[in-house]
Amino acid sequence: MGGKLKILSAVLAVLLLTGCSMRTLDELYRVPKRSEEYNDLQSAIDRHMGNREYCAPLSGENLQTVQMADLDGDGTQEYLLFAKSTSDKPLQILIFRLEDGEYVLSDTIQSTGSAFDVVEYARMDDKPGYEFIVGRQISDQVARSVSVYSFQGGKAVQLMTANYTKFVPYDINADGRSELMVLHPGESDEANGLAELYYYAGGTMERSNQASMSESADRLKRIVAGKLHGGRPAVYVASAVGESAIITDVFAMVDGHFTNVSFSNESGTSVQTLRNYYVYADDIDDDGVVELPDLINMHSPMDVNIATMQYLIRWYAMTATGDEVEKIYTYHNFQGGWYMTLDSRWASRVAVLQQGSAYEFYVWDEDFTSAQKLMSVYTLTGSDREEQALLDNRFVLFKGDTVLYAANLDVSSAAYGITQDTLIKSFHLIHQDWKTGET
Repeated sequence: MGGKLKILSAVLAVLLLTGCSMRTLDELYRVPKRSEEYNDLQSAIDRHMGNREYCAPLSGENLQTVQMADLDGDGTQEYLLFAKSTSDKPLQILIFRLEDGEYVLSDTIQSTGSAFDVVEYARMDDKPGYEFIVGRQISDQVARSVSVYSFQGGKAVQLMTANYTKFVPYDINADGRSELMVLHPGESDEANGLAELYYYAGGTMERSNQASMSESADRLKRIVAGKLHGGRPAVYVASAVGESAIITDVFAMVDGHFTNVSFSNESGTSVQTLRNYYVYADDIDDDGVVELPDLINMHSPMDVNIATMQYLIRWYAMTATGDEVEKIYTYHNFQGGWYMTLDSRWASRVAVLQQGSAYEFYVWDEDFTSAQKLMSVYTLTGSDREEQALLDNRFVLFKGDTVLYAANLDVSSAAYGITQDTLIKSFHLIHQDWKTGET
């Protein structure tokens, strides 16, 4: 359910805390008129708050101190209040529900730990409603614990608990319910991290076999849930290698077995090794399948070095057997914040040179003996950028608030099927998370 979870929008959205706070709900409320629903819930919270303080989750998309979800599937939302006390089990979740027109405290979950790390919601068992998944920081160090709760008959039942570095709920076996994939350290600090799957079966949460990551769990950089070529669900886990590379592990269910389909038994690491932190797995062509990037060295048509922020990328999908299916080629300019899709028939022979604000595209012949200039792309930021965009047969690719991208075509572009319309369609802005990549 994740970020799509309905929260108490008009009333409790102000509880976007980044930690624990002694402020009351009333102090945090700042709209002119309170609804009756708000007053009733406020009164119920006041009656049960005691010496607790509000304690919002620290990360993830569900950062509210008070969140709501239909936990038991009866069509009525329950309200979860995240708080902290001074008891021996300080982290507490108070669950309020509406009974006979009145908000009552239905259950309280108490646990050890120093803070709520992340909270997720997903349908995981065979009963109506949403399970809630709570990650907790156990100490000021790296230790964390995740628990899954089911809410039935007004009470929360813990289905499982495990230590984790990161976790992600996702329907990885395509049975219509989410499983919980947990990543955690290996047996030693130097050992590769491990991934395992928790799934609901026979009234309880069972654990799959362990699948190895290519790096230690503390090197994890980004997690993307998506699909393999052919439509099989998978989770893509990128980890850092040294200071300037990443490796992507791809976890999926194959023949009923949880496995790392990208793992190479010959090399001991997964096969996708990149030279930088900038490019991560993504659905680059919006076809519902996650593609992996393969960086290609561009052969310069002149005796100069190509700028380090320029990359020619071959994107491919992976099958359940670990095979590659080539999809598209792109040229990414991370400094400029844009990328261009290229025709796969000649993309591997492209080279790009920067000349001031212009990026000149060349294509080599098949023998790499001579190169022809195809086009130029301009990044214009001055006050006269609109006038500059129309000089020398240029045309606008994209117009933003403070930057304008323009291009012009050389004569040889026609032989490669490049027109003004095709170039505009192939131009895209880079999503910000492709630059950071952090989980």
